[in-house]
Amino acid sequence: MQLTRHTDYALRVLIHLAAVPGGRATIPEIADAYGLSRNHLMKVVHGLGQGVFIRTQRGRGGGFTLAADPADIRIGAVVRHSEPDMAMADCASCAIRPACGLSGILAQAVDAFLTVLDGYSLADAARDRTGLAALIAALPGPTAADLSPACASSSSPRPD
Repeated sequence: MQLTRHTDYALRVLIHLAAVPGGRATIPEIADAYGLSRNHLMKVVHGLGQGVFIRTQRGRGGGFTLAADPADIRIGAVVRHSEPDMAMADCASCAIRPACGLSGILAQAVDAFLTVLDGYSLADAARDRTGLAALIAALPGPTAADLSPACASSSSPRPD
């Protein structure tokens, strides 16, 4: 089983928020720190907001924060929300599906995978907050130009 990049980014955003002092971040901060596409990260943050995992605030002084205590955010719930399709194989269009037992086996495997993830919270993933905060602080951050209002209103997209 492999998670999509979207889910990977969603988990990074949540772990980042759980670990950083103040628990607030912006798209430029996270994109620049982890070397992620701002455009893709914007979609991820929007989805996390729709899933009620984070609260977003637009405008000056904006950013996003966790919408709940890290202990209350289940990793399985984030993965279910972020993954568009958990099917491990395309059994729906297979000619032998009516007589094949593989689709049931794979569905059971996905259920077991998600059950394990349901057993863990964001707090578990960010349990070493001191270590994570130190590593995050050492990551490259956005430059002053990235945070300036003129840059924010620029119509030219950042290369991905």
